[in-house]
Amino acid sequence: MAEVLLFHHAQGLTDGLLALADDIRAGGHVVHTPDLFDGATYATLDEGMNHVRRLGFGTVVDLGRQVAETLPRHVVYAGASLGVMPAQALAQNRPGARGALFLHGCAPPSEFGGSWPPGLPVQLHTTQDDEWGDLDVARALAAEVDSAELFVYPGDAHLFTDRSLPDHDAEAAALVLRRVMDFLASLDLRE
Repeated sequence: MAEVLLFHHAQGLTDGLLALADDIRAGGHVVHTPDLFDGATYATLDEGMNHVRRLGFGTVVDLGRQVAETLPRHVVYAGASLGVMPAQALAQNRPGARGALFLHGCAPPSEFGGSWPPGLPVQLHTTQDDEWGDLDVARALAAEVDSAELFVYPGDAHLFTDRSLPDHDAEAAALVLRRVMDFLASLDLRE
C-alpha cells in the first residue's frame, strides 16, 4: 500500500479529481487530496490560472509544502497540471519520497533547485498536442532520468483524467489509472 499526496489542478479540487483519488484508494492505497484553493473551483482553466497568478505560483508550492509537513516522509507525490508544481518540488527536495506521478505537465528539475534525485521513480502522463502539457519538458526529464516512464496519449485535451471536465477522455483516463496502479504496485515502500 502506497501513501499518495495528490495536488489538484488550476480549476481546483474538482469532483473529477476526487473521483480519481477514490479510484486509487479502491486499489488499497491511501490518498490525500488537499484543497489549496479553500474550496474555490473554476469553470475554465483560464479562470483558474488567473486565480493562481493572483495567488502566486510560489504560494501554491509553499501551501503544498505545508500540507506535506503534516504527513509521513515516505509518500508518493502526485499532481495534476498546476498540482505538479508542489508535487515536483517535494519529490525533489523532501527526503523520503517513494515516487512521483505527474499528470498533464512537469517542469525542468532546475526549477526546483537542481537535478532529479537518483533512483526516484517518476511516471509522466500527457497528450501529444496539449498546449499546456509540457511534452518537450516531459521528454527531456524522461531522457535524463533512468527511473522515468513517459506515457503520451493521442489528442490535445489537457485535463483528460478529470471526469468532471469537458476535456475528459474516458478511454485514456482508464489507461492512466491502470498505469498509475502498476506504478504504485512496483514501488519499494519499505521504511
